[in-house]
Amino acid sequence: MKKKVLSALLVASMTATLFAGCGDKTEGNKSADDNKSVGTESGTSPETEGPVDYGEGTLTLWVAENAVDFTKEQVDAFLKENAPGYTATVEAVSEADAAGNMITDVEGGADLFSFAQDQLARLVAAGAAQPVIDTYSSWIAENNDEGSVAAVKSGDMTYAFPMTSDNGYFLFYDKSVVTNPDSLEDILADCEKAGKNFYMEINQGWYLPSFFFGTGCVGEYETDVDGNFTKCTMDFASDKGLVAFKEVIELAESKAFQNGSSSDDATNYAAIVTGTWNAASIKKEFGDNYACAKLPKFKGADDQEYQMSGFKGYKMLGIKPQTEEGKLALCFKLAQYLTDAERQVARYEKVGWGPSNLEAQGNEAVQADVALTALRDQFEFSIPQGQYPNDYWTYCTSFVDTIISGDISSKNSDDDLMKKLQEFQDTCMGYAK
Repeated sequence: MKKKVLSALLVASMTATLFAGCGDKTEGNKSADDNKSVGTESGTSPETEGPVDYGEGTLTLWVAENAVDFTKEQVDAFLKENAPGYTATVEAVSEADAAGNMITDVEGGADLFSFAQDQLARLVAAGAAQPVIDTYSSWIAENNDEGSVAAVKSGDMTYAFPMTSDNGYFLFYDKSVVTNPDSLEDILADCEKAGKNFYMEINQGWYLPSFFFGTGCVGEYETDVDGNFTKCTMDFASDKGLVAFKEVIELAESKAFQNGSSSDDATNYAAIVTGTWNAASIKKEFGDNYACAKLPKFKGADDQEYQMSGFKGYKMLGIKPQTEEGKLALCFKLAQYLTDAERQVARYEKVGWGPSNLEAQGNEAVQADVALTALRDQFEFSIPQGQYPNDYWTYCTSFVDTIISGDISSKNSDDDLMKKLQEFQDTCMGYAK
């Protein structure tokens, strides 16, 4: 495994030398101060003195299904201008599946692939993600928001290009039913009164922590440079964790509650906790009553009020380690092109993805988007999502399923609930070795 990473780093170094030899002003060995001048004001790409001959070949890209047509148009335009000897195939592979497919067959995987940041550790550990050379790493850091820059790193090394800062969740609601979106209790009461449903996928390890983080709990993992999980810090088995746990149980016992986050599968609903990927269908469902807000507050069993938190995450574009220097150089340049300010604004206009690029975030249409506004408001209370083991996600589902089924309920004593939390915490911490 370490040999794969070392090999990739060697190729990256060779590529940096290649760029310098081609007359590129910015791709050679530079000081940190020199790198700061690369695209810092407008998100532009590093300039070159002349076109680079990348040779001939083919590229394969994996992106989400709704972004295939947009990506194909952009890639074809880029290749026509920069590498006419290349052709590209753009295939629909979800961000959730891309990492698993790459790990299964690195050599047969896509040259560039989009994925969610929680998959980075797996890709690094498998040697399936190309480390980003210094100049591009500096460009990434200076042109994207802080959270997305941190998300593309494992240790001190950058492994991908940020594409979005919209991988988070918030509240969509029907304003003709929900009168106070700032209170979970009021939302549930309004939904119950109107005979409507409230959807939240509490048995998913992504949504569940919104309660625990809201009461001040911590649950995070650390990885080494190879992506291995080395440490887990968690205090869910605590007094503040018990408050959060009781709120999850109380929500599950509401007559309005339905477990889920897909608007396509939701029925008769007036409120749903989900993300921007469902915005279009929810807007169609609610019509003129369509509204969005940050997650609500809840009143805990200790009579204190807590703001729901949760994860904030990012989508990114990775590069498969390459053996051909010219092709690797092309992949770097294309990845930068597909994630620059102009492309991120265009992608927002075409498929609604929220930009990570700072210039793109200032776009007038992006600023006016009600869903992205709610997400930005929620991000102030959310935790940057780091790397989590696959076992964590699976275990969260099975654990909370016992609440949904009623095996764990408000009838359980505090001592019993604390024992359940301790079991949950011990299991999760055991995934880091």
